[in-house]
Amino acid sequence: MARIRSRRASRGVSLIEVLMAVLIFSLGLIGLAGLLIVSTRSNQAAFVRTQVTFLAGSMADRMRANPYGLWKDYYSGTYPATGTLPACDTAAPCGPEKIATRDKLIWTAQLQAFLPSLGPSSITCAKAADMSYDATSSVAMRPPFGGTCTMVITWAERGLDGTDDKTADGNLQSLTWVFQP
Repeated sequence: MARIRSRRASRGVSLIEVLMAVLIFSLGLIGLAGLLIVSTRSNQAAFVRTQVTFLAGSMADRMRANPYGLWKDYYSGTYPATGTLPACDTAAPCGPEKIATRDKLIWTAQLQAFLPSLGPSSITCAKAADMSYDATSSVAMRPPFGGTCTMVITWAERGLDGTDDKTADGNLQSLTWVFQP
């Protein structure tokens, strides 16, 4: 009889041990699922920040390619820009002002397409105090801009369910870049 009781007691202890192991394993899986969610959100935020960096560099390159428009301050302003996209072709080539307008509108479309929710953004350029440039008389000899531009891009991160872009709560992310085109 004593042997039978000890076998039954060991069976009960084994069942409790298995239930505890399943409980601990389940808690570990719940923690792993939470880690996976945080990892996915961080990966998405890093992707958006990479897009912002590429878009900022793209606009800086556009500005460098149009030095006359840069000197005339055609790129400064708030974004998203509005207006009609000028048609530039061989029959009707665009001047520096239309090129700047075209650049601004294309860049606005890219910002709106690649960022979750675009906030108020801007570009402000300041010429160097000791440099002057008469763009009309020296078109062939275009000096570098010599000043600095400040580009500010703001956007909202995605909410938990992917539809709430958190624009209402004012919790916007921002990239501020001071550069010399």
